[in-house]
Amino acid sequence: MTTKITSAPPAAGLRKESRRRPAASPSVSKVGRPGFAWALPAAVFFALFAIVPLIMVAVLSFMSWDGIGSPQWVGTDNWSRLMDDPVMLQSIWLTLLLTALGVVVQTPLSILLGVWAAGHQRNRAVLSVIYFIPLLLSATAVSVLWRALLDPNFGIPADATWLFGDGNLFGEQATAIGVLAFVSTWQFTPFHTLIYQGAARAIPQVLYQAAEIDGAGRYRQFFHITLPQLRNSMITSMILMIVGGLTTFETVLILTQGGPGTDTTISAYYMYDKAFKGFDFGAGSAIALALVVAATIISLVVVKVSGYDKMRSTMEGVS
Repeated sequence: MTTKITSAPPAAGLRKESRRRPAASPSVSKVGRPGFAWALPAAVFFALFAIVPLIMVAVLSFMSWDGIGSPQWVGTDNWSRLMDDPVMLQSIWLTLLLTALGVVVQTPLSILLGVWAAGHQRNRAVLSVIYFIPLLLSATAVSVLWRALLDPNFGIPADATWLFGDGNLFGEQATAIGVLAFVSTWQFTPFHTLIYQGAARAIPQVLYQAAEIDGAGRYRQFFHITLPQLRNSMITSMILMIVGGLTTFETVLILTQGGPGTDTTISAYYMYDKAFKGFDFGAGSAIALALVVAATIISLVVVKVSGYDKMRSTMEGVS
């Protein structure tokens, strides 16, 4: 004879109590986004050194001022003079050309080097450290360095006339623009490489493992997994390149000073030439304001066209 033992069902009150979620403690319920007070110091700093000067430049662009006397209101005279100025029109074209060269050359180089640096190759860390050295140098130091190396009398071209001809790379527009593009690429590619290196390391390895099981080789993995996952970083890098290209100044100032003639006078350098050489601060302010507006509009267009503003995931390439 067997005895069947059954446990009594739990009381209704206990059953409800077990299903009830524990109440959050007061300290947990208060956790959320920091208040505006946390951002107040940065906001004040940004307003004093960015917003206020920008407003002053916008006002000054409608005035005539030589930097000494009192500014005089001239309305849109500065803007109309710039629109009829052939040097200004040429500087816009040169600025867009150098910006486009930077994006076209630096983007593929940065992606390839960044993906490679994210791997586990032998001596990868040592080579990456050497390659990132230009990041430690300022634009002025880099420009002075390459100005000395490419000097037509005492630099590399003087000893390699079979390659550089007469050695004066700054004497013609085509070669001077090529030098500016090369120096910018040498200096800023490591920075964008670092962006892609971090993004490539954030890609889940399970994606590559699944691709290997399906028989995908390295090239297919790169084009079908790596590149799509780098989409966010690619857009960010391109925006930084565009803004940097539109505001390039030190490299032109030290390497070519806008020459030969005005063949490498980009908009940022022409702003300096107008304001601090010609003492026409009204026209210089107009050029500066135009650069800010152009950089903002182009960045917004890139964000809108790429769909970057619709991406909500924190994972690379997942929208």
